[in-house]
Amino acid sequence: MSALARLTATETKLFFREPMIVFFALGFPPILLVILGAIPAFREPDDSLGGLRVIDLYAPIIVAMGVAVFALNTLAQLFATYREKGVLRRMRTTPVKPSVMLGAQLLMSTMLSVATMVIVLAVARLAFDVRLPRQLPAYLLGYLLTALAMFAIGLLVASIAPTGKSAGAIGTLLFFPVVFFAGLWIPRNSMNDALRTISDFTPLGAGVQALQDATAGDWPQPLHLAVMLGWTVVAGGLAARYFRWE
Repeated sequence: MSALARLTATETKLFFREPMIVFFALGFPPILLVILGAIPAFREPDDSLGGLRVIDLYAPIIVAMGVAVFALNTLAQLFATYREKGVLRRMRTTPVKPSVMLGAQLLMSTMLSVATMVIVLAVARLAFDVRLPRQLPAYLLGYLLTALAMFAIGLLVASIAPTGKSAGAIGTLLFFPVVFFAGLWIPRNSMNDALRTISDFTPLGAGVQALQDATAGDWPQPLHLAVMLGWTVVAGGLAARYFRWE
């Protein structure tokens, strides 16, 4: 087993020792979907939404929200805490380089966020008859770009935050506007033109629209793919520029 695989397994075990983090990262998204799906009006077709139900729109939103939880709360806080406590500095004296730790954190976050996505889609389908993505390759592409953009932002938070607590605070402050423009409080279809335009240029707004397009059987719009790539490049570049191992 490679060093990356062993470290990923270790980080995953450590992750599951934190009940609150596990709940919000893995349990909260499907629970929120069930709460929203329990609202009778959300299960009725709406002519203003093109015949869709509100719960149909919320499934991709909650999938994207799950990625944001991992990126802005879990990944950013854990990595900043490791730097604060000197874990990364001490790893420089071992054969396992700090870059492997970064890879393990990203791999763990990706695998667990995919598990959350699968659970949300399964609950949506089995409990509320939400259709599965008709264009699966497009859905996976949209999900991958959403994850890349959000993880890049999470690493940027970790790179500029002096402590784990400050990383958690910054991540939380970013989380709420990001999920707002993703449509958590007002679905994108119900936003006015100004809010929808702003949403188009946010990482989760573009990601949610890409997932919704793929669910409907269409490929994501080039604008939304470009927005997510842009966030990945810019945030990832800044994270690499300002990241400190100790």
